[in-house]
Amino acid sequence: MVNVAVLGYGTIGSGVVEVLQTNTEVIAQRAGEEIAVKYILDLRDFPGDPIQEKIVHDIDLIINDPEIEVVVEVMGGVEPAFTFVKKALEAGKSV
Repeated sequence: MVNVAVLGYGTIGSGVVEVLQTNTEVIAQRAGEEIAVKYILDLRDFPGDPIQEKIVHDIDLIINDPEIEVVVEVMGGVEPAFTFVKKALEAGKSV
């Protein structure tokens, strides 16, 4: 299993999460293993949303988690996205 963190849960980020969850079997078949969203980084909370338990507000949880192999940045703008991507790359994550 490949664990993924999505940075940003706006229009694009929520779409990425939805595609990964809706098409789990097809993606796993094509990728050769299951792709699972472990964390979603966002400033906001999403009470009542099925993904609310995956929402985190601290990038260091993602950076320091050895289970996270891939980080998907869909925050928009330059900062803090640039800093977060740089940290992820320095930690050996695929971005």
